[in-house]
Amino acid sequence: MESVAELCDLNPYRHSINRQMEIFMTIPSEILSVDEMYRADQLATEQGVSGIQLMDTAGHAVADAIMSRWSVTPVCVLCGPGNNGGDGFVAARYLELAGWPVQVYLLEQIESLSGDAGHHAQLWLNTTSSTLHEIDAVSVTPDSIVVDALFGAGLTRPIDEKLAALFDRIMQAGCPVVAVDLPSGIEGDSGEILGAALKAQVTITFFRKKYGHVLYPGADHMGEVVVADIGIPETVLDDLKPQVMENTPQIWRDLFPTPDNSGHKYSRGHVLVVGGEKMTGAARLAARAARRMGAGLSSIATVPSAFPIYAAGDPGTMVEPYADIPAFEQLLADERKNAVLIGPGAGVTDETRDLALRALGAKKSVVLDADGLSAFQSNPQVLFDAIQAPCVLTPHEGEFKKLFERDGDKIFSARAAALKSGAVVLLKGPDTVIASPDGRIIVNTNAVPDLATAGAGDVLAGIITALMAQGMPAFESAAAGAWVHGAASARIGAGLIAEDLCECLPEILKQVRGLHD
Repeated sequence: MESVAELCDLNPYRHSINRQMEIFMTIPSEILSVDEMYRADQLATEQGVSGIQLMDTAGHAVADAIMSRWSVTPVCVLCGPGNNGGDGFVAARYLELAGWPVQVYLLEQIESLSGDAGHHAQLWLNTTSSTLHEIDAVSVTPDSIVVDALFGAGLTRPIDEKLAALFDRIMQAGCPVVAVDLPSGIEGDSGEILGAALKAQVTITFFRKKYGHVLYPGADHMGEVVVADIGIPETVLDDLKPQVMENTPQIWRDLFPTPDNSGHKYSRGHVLVVGGEKMTGAARLAARAARRMGAGLSSIATVPSAFPIYAAGDPGTMVEPYADIPAFEQLLADERKNAVLIGPGAGVTDETRDLALRALGAKKSVVLDADGLSAFQSNPQVLFDAIQAPCVLTPHEGEFKKLFERDGDKIFSARAAALKSGAVVLLKGPDTVIASPDGRIIVNTNAVPDLATAGAGDVLAGIITALMAQGMPAFESAAAGAWVHGAASARIGAGLIAEDLCECLPEILKQVRGLHD
């Protein structure tokens, strides 16, 4: 088993982009629900790994994480009534054995602890000279470290007022918080905050991440997330068959398009972007992103009145005017135009809806974004009935609610939308969720806040369309597009504008292509 210090060194964002790529190809990508994690523990026990040993290794990982980041400092360990509290007692024992001053505070009476947690609580009592305190006695200063081992991922009820007040005192003190599994107050499957929640500097979880680690608003409370190996056999995944993954290149790298020596521009796909008459920048960004992403050709289809604006733009982007719907259908009749993007700057009009229906009817690969989605808000079923070929829908939350029910957490909602529409649904946000009609889910987590800028979504739509034009399946195109888009945003950082994303794509592409060279 790797030490926690070694695992922490595998945090991709601490390294150069080359090293990031290598790390992303090796770290586990499966994300588990709370029930799946309980099942993983059970399966490990059935395979001969004792619960007492699993808890000991988990608590040791927490102690190692603290000792690898801070010098000897007073530590307050807050223990809850379940297994999360048991992990806390183990962490306290190992910290004390290493000479750290530790105070342990228990939410319940120690006699109420049973099973593995009870075993480790008694072991801590038998090997320490420290006094066990009631949770009401917690006193923290900016110079102390708080270990949150209260609830973890299993919390299902709101935090009560007494604990909420304690959380507020801890946050006001400004001391570092190390969370065991999940910061207390975060619902493990949805990432929702149940009344109040601590914000951690470091969260140590075990075996695999849970949904709550990657879904907002909870994801904003995690700090650095370390996934520690505690001895659960990898073979339990064969029984669990998890369908939710964190987006990394290892998922889609083998399907990522790479030009070959015998290829030509038409073999690399021809993207057709429908350009609006007024918001002309959106289509131009998308078309440029498609070219940067490897599409052999990129054309903007527009009404004649807007032709001069588009024609004065990038010389490598072709512009093809159409006067009416039959003329647009003639453009679609060119079999070399194999992927169509409709929506960026198109306008929420009947014409936009009709253009989308014609593209879907032509059995092209289609990406619908922005106005291409909102144009169907009065009758979404018309859109769903028309989807018979590879199609990706890329709504943000507002656009999503115009077409689908937003019921339950983001993963559940996106999965239901994909099943209902028959399309791959990419539900945007800091925790972008990509859902396939077959039930697979990918959560993208590598974007930075600077990506919230005008035109960034147009670039993403162009990236995805280009990948589909080059023959990548729709689900993998959406996942790879979201990851590349996020990687570019992280590479640029402060001051990012949408145009920068297009110019950064070659650097990211080189790294992705080089992973298996």
